[in-house]
Amino acid sequence: MDGAMIQHKDLAESGRWAEMPFSQQMANIGSEVFRAGKWKAKGKAERAQNAADRALELLDFTVQSMVLEHRSAKELLRMREVLCDYFYGENLYVSTGESLNKYFEPFSMKAARQRLE
Repeated sequence: MDGAMIQHKDLAESGRWAEMPFSQQMANIGSEVFRAGKWKAKGKAERAQNAADRALELLDFTVQSMVLEHRSAKELLRMREVLCDYFYGENLYVSTGESLNKYFEPFSMKAARQRLE
């Protein structure tokens, strides 16, 4: 993601991202991870990279807001490492699109319930 164009600049600068519930942030990140995995499986490398870049950007926004609130971002930083390994590295963690989606699924479910309340 080094040197990549910021895709969600308005979310970060307006503070809207930091105001979202954590589960909604993670659900949005998970949506981009799902897209990236889908494109990777179809052999569409550029589209996969673009979606992975967006996922990492949103993840970085979440980490930044957690650090500013003096909350631990250790797990999210590990997830960032796993995502980078899967989408850009040698997949040393032996991740799969399915395993990544399973990680984000509970956040999507919780975000959906929150929207209904």
